[in-house]
Amino acid sequence: MRILFIGDIFGQAGRRMVRDTLPLLREEFEPDLVLANAENAAAGFGITPPLVEELLDLNIAVLTSGNHIWDKKEIYPYLREHLDGRLLRPANYPEEAPGHGLYVGNTPAGIGYAVINLQGRVFMPAIDCPFRKADALLHSIPPEVRIRIVDMHAEATSEKQAMGWYLDGRVTAVLGTHTHVPTADETVLPQGTAYLTDLGMTGPYESIIGMERQAVIRKFLDQLPTRFEVAKGDVRLSAALLEADPQTGRALSISRIMRK
Repeated sequence: MRILFIGDIFGQAGRRMVRDTLPLLREEFEPDLVLANAENAAAGFGITPPLVEELLDLNIAVLTSGNHIWDKKEIYPYLREHLDGRLLRPANYPEEAPGHGLYVGNTPAGIGYAVINLQGRVFMPAIDCPFRKADALLHSIPPEVRIRIVDMHAEATSEKQAMGWYLDGRVTAVLGTHTHVPTADETVLPQGTAYLTDLGMTGPYESIIGMERQAVIRKFLDQLPTRFEVAKGDVRLSAALLEADPQTGRALSISRIMRK
């Protein structure tokens, strides 16, 4: 089984890149399942219901997110109304938060899979423990569903690595998102879990993590409130391709993909 996971889709440039490039990736790699992180799809901050539908219409099976899922208030009722929907928010937010962080479904070929969305706590909001939440969610997944993909949305490399080792042998993959910079540490851990610290960003790389450079630099210099705008140059799609055994859930390989 092949799984394509697209890194953080950033603004209109990222959405356009997915729309234009995903058909080519499907033809080249023939993935059985396509996933993507889309928390910054709306001008770099959050996502709106129309943009959720726009991305799902590209036959992306599940959209994960992170701390920016709350940036557009119109997404709150969408998350409340789509309790079994394909837009996830990090599962370790308190239960009172709208939405859910686990999706269990089947590929068109009938292969069961689960997607878990978690968020780290180092240098991020002090929400519930992602490690304990992962344990609870794994116990809730039907045992016959062996393909289990985790989006670990976190700032600290150490926390992402800790989650990879913690879940090694219990999930198919732990893939990091949030920092928008792709890492080169893809590996299959000893017990069969594929790991990558960060998938990278699908958006403009002639930028500072997606935003126009000058405004961000000015913010570092004067520390005054600044309006950030999505950059436009050097748009790329960053993703990872996994191969896994659907009978055991073990990853067989992981490779990075970058397209301009």
